[in-house]
Amino acid sequence: MSYASSDIVTGAINRSLPSRIAARTGGGALRIFLIVVALAWLIPTFGLLVESFRDPAQYANGGWWDAIVHPAQLTVANYQSLVHNSTMVSSFFNTIKITVPATLLVILIGSAAGYAFAWMEFPGRDWLFLAVVALLVIPIQIALIPMVKLYGVLGISGSILSVILFHVGFGLPFAIFLLRNYFAGIPRDLMEAARMDGASEGRIFFKVILPLGMPAIASLGIFQFLWVWNDLLVALVFSNSSSQPLTVALASQTRQFGSSIDILAPGAFLSLIVPLIVFLGFQRFFVQGVMAGSVK
Repeated sequence: MSYASSDIVTGAINRSLPSRIAARTGGGALRIFLIVVALAWLIPTFGLLVESFRDPAQYANGGWWDAIVHPAQLTVANYQSLVHNSTMVSSFFNTIKITVPATLLVILIGSAAGYAFAWMEFPGRDWLFLAVVALLVIPIQIALIPMVKLYGVLGISGSILSVILFHVGFGLPFAIFLLRNYFAGIPRDLMEAARMDGASEGRIFFKVILPLGMPAIASLGIFQFLWVWNDLLVALVFSNSSSQPLTVALASQTRQFGSSIDILAPGAFLSLIVPLIVFLGFQRFFVQGVMAGSVK
């Protein structure tokens, strides 16, 4: 037996048990396992969907799976009650008013700052970037009381603007860190060619950086949107009854669980389905951003 063949045999014998299991299950068995895991994760979502259409009088008689066996338990009356609930409707639109600006501002400011840190020379650039990275470890809870005092001085306490500004401030460090590292991986030749053609920094940013950085920007948008949409702590501290988002409205409804049980299920599903649609809509860019970041 030649040395090459003996090395192959020895390598096959010396392979670890996990590697042999992974090699044997890398085909259909692994796919089946992943499908089972995905279905297990989707069961609560499907159960909430069924429960949102279920007659509240049947809640005490069994679980949501009973409605599958007895479709007569399903009704749209819950969503009709939700639509006619002014508090829930206004809270839903408040959530949109908070989430969309907070996401767009973080993307725009973070992209500009990430480009500056990656490709522009200015005094103290590296020290400023280290300061931005250091802000990533600061917990939100530390800033709650100081920001409440500051908003009181500025006269914006309890407004939608106060919630937006807080989310933008705490979303920017991660946005700058993520986009700066992604933009730094763009070939320098493209930047030099654009400058030789007479393009300004603004034109390079909008015509070169943003199109090439779309996967990372989409990933950032998904993270920021999900964080702001699902936030409860910041909204509890800075919003009032007229500016509260959907998470606060649902939390207040749980205190009256017996009298508002027909509102909680459809409201919770509405709060869940919107970020799910956003994630599925930008999933392709999200995967591209993750894969691109893994090879740079």
